Amino acid sequence: MLRLRPILVAALLTVTSAVTVAATPASASLPTAAVALGDSFVSGEGAGAYQPVADINGVAQGFPGWSAANSNPFFCHRSANASIQQASLPGIAARFNLACSGGQPYDMAGASASRTNGRNVKSQLDQLRAVAQTHDIDLVLIGLGSNNSSFTFGDVASECANRFISDAWTGWWEFWAYLNGPINQNPCTANDLATPAEVTAATAETANAVRQVLTTLAQIDPDGQHRVVFQDYTNPLPTDVLASLISEDGREDNRDKFRDLGAERYAAGCPIHRASMPPGHVFSTNLGNLVRSVHATMSAEFPGRDLVYLNVQQAFNGARLCEVSASPASALATPVRVMDGPSGVHLTSLSGKDKLDIKRYADTCITYFQTCQESWHPNAAGHAVLGQCLAAAATTANRTVSCIRSNGVITIS
Repeated sequence: MLRLRPILVAALLTVTSAVTVAATPASASLPTAAVALGDSFVSGEGAGAYQPVADINGVAQGFPGWSAANSNPFFCHRSANASIQQASLPGIAARFNLACSGGQPYDMAGASASRTNGRNVKSQLDQLRAVAQTHDIDLVLIGLGSNNSSFTFGDVASECANRFISDAWTGWWEFWAYLNGPINQNPCTANDLATPAEVTAATAETANAVRQVLTTLAQIDPDGQHRVVFQDYTNPLPTDVLASLISEDGREDNRDKFRDLGAERYAAGCPIHRASMPPGHVFSTNLGNLVRSVHATMSAEFPGRDLVYLNVQQAFNGARLCEVSASPASALATPVRVMDGPSGVHLTSLSGKDKLDIKRYADTCITYFQTCQESWHPNAAGHAVLGQCLAAAATTANRTVSCIRSNGVITIS
């Protein structure tokens, strides 16, 4: 057997040690960081002030124009007003928003660009590893689960809004009216949004992705000192509209064609059947249960890790769209808004529009999804509220935190 001389062994150990230190610098010598991972509810969709996003080759992509492909990284819509940016986080030196609007569990370990309708960005874990080279990660916000292989929030929202708009402006027999054929004009049911089986599958898919996140964090954070906050979702709509939005010109939304009422609800930000709203809350409750379940599973699998579940389902109480008379101006969520072609001008009124106009607007949303993708997301004020919730979750001694808005005041329990 070949034996190495002592001096050579010592030299090899010295080189190996130097390489190890260079590859994984001591976290104590690095500035601290908070990082956001996940989908639109943490990326800042709806909050404006969107920042350039690096593509899969590392090239920063700014606004590419309204007619660009929706796969462009900019449409991740990472906002300077996102909750991760607005939260008071003492001791945190830098903040990194790696979330992407439309993000799915797949996107944690897989490049979003490699799946259908994904954006041209690296996996969020690859982006997280890059952050760990220059910063000590102390806080990670995860917002994940509303988009998955079974359903996506964008599809759910557009389904219910399109049913209402179609019902308001076109007869059920007018098959020509929309780009992809006739649209169901009945209110959405809970199963239309997500069946129990789909929620179960989405929970498992999300858990697997979060497991990969926690495993990666253990590998890249040398001191092992980081808190992971699992944030769920808040519904942008109440369980019913204001009394003033129930009928217009003697017509309610339970009959065929009610254009004045359709225009009125669109202006207020909530073009949706009243009968669709309770199922919508079943959907958001299911998303909350999904996140709670993933948190519980990870807490059992990774004992001793600093994992906190943040429940924000009641964080917008009293300030949802069509819940107050000044909606949408006083709401904490963005109204549904469309464009007439990729013009850059959102329509705030559909009053006086005919069904050909409506068809054109709907087709624009389908062809250029970025023209309407901000709809029904937290706005900048909403993200400020979510930032308060995150700040509390970052310092609490509890493993579960509820952030509730009551009479305009945010309380944490």
